[in-house]
Amino acid sequence: MRVLLDEDLPPLVAEVGRALGTDVQSVHEIGRIGLPDPEQLLFAAREGRIFVTRNRNDFLRFTAEFYRMNEPHAGLLIVSRKLPSNEPEKISHALRRWEASRAVYPESFGPYVVDFL
Repeated sequence: MRVLLDEDLPPLVAEVGRALGTDVQSVHEIGRIGLPDPEQLLFAAREGRIFVTRNRNDFLRFTAEFYRMNEPHAGLLIVSRKLPSNEPEKISHALRRWEASRAVYPESFGPYVVDFL
């Protein structure tokens, strides 16, 4: 699975995630900081990346809007506040465990699907 991290997550999450074998990019690394949230979600979909964020309420709303408008969407993963931003390694490891749990049935996660980390 390929993922794109929102700017509300430290870029170190992506660095550690890649070291663990996850195909992960951060918007920080690719020069997409400060862009509107719907643009970030659309970019992730076009790149075939699940969008990962802490911004639960807004992105749940955007996901519903994208579904209604039949806009591209590659899935949404919401990071719990229980995983603190000042411990990016914990987020990276949780992301890797989540990814491994989906490996058995990769078809169980796809467009417009929302899950929680």
